[in-house]
Amino acid sequence: MSRNPEVLWAQRSDKVYLTVALPDAKDISVKCEPQGKFSFSARGVQGESFDLSLELYGAIVPEGCKTKVGLRNILCSIQKEQKGWWKRLLKSEEKPAPYIKVDWNKWCDEDEEESSSDLASDNDDSAYVGQDDESSDDEGMLYLPDLEKARGN
Repeated sequence: MSRNPEVLWAQRSDKVYLTVALPDAKDISVKCEPQGKFSFSARGVQGESFDLSLELYGAIVPEGCKTKVGLRNILCSIQKEQKGWWKRLLKSEEKPAPYIKVDWNKWCDEDEEESSSDLASDNDDSAYVGQDDESSDDEGMLYLPDLEKARGN
């Protein structure tokens, strides 16, 4: 039985960004179809199957879809067929599944787009690789010295 990975999304007027949270994924397959269908599949670290299929709000350009694989997640940049802001990620007006969430770290409002730089410009691979710095497991942890060193052993 396959499971659904957590997906974070954000948008710009010309692109949608999907971040699939799946550490150490293997056999990754991403497919984008013009009518707005996005499909993802991969194997987890213990061999479990993860599948995801989304009917996006609008049409997309399959040639403009780019994927970068990081250690903790897979980042997908999807080019919209028509420039403009989508009201939501999915075509369906129903509440999205609980594993689909807004990526507030990448979110940009329509009126802020002009002033902010593009997070994932196609020429800047560093925007994809290592992007998970904000989601470090050590976030919020205080530095505590090693007890053995503190005792002088």
